[in-house]
Amino acid sequence: MTGRPEKHSLTLSGHRTSVSMEAEFWEAFRSLAAGRGLSLNALAAEIDATRAPDVGLASAIRVHVLRALRG
Repeated sequence: MTGRPEKHSLTLSGHRTSVSMEAEFWEAFRSLAAGRGLSLNALAAEIDATRAPDVGLASAIRVHVLRALRG
């Protein structure tokens, strides 16, 4: 594990936002998006649309990745 989160920009509903996650989560997130034929922005938008208001986007993405990998 690399330790430090990496910050990347995403565009959701026409607005830029930054998300910080560890490299391993970014790799798994990219893999999930590619496997569904989606861009990172499109998958992030799906996750954003279904997350609870009190849950941060990075946390929601991490949980989504974890659930997907658990099958």
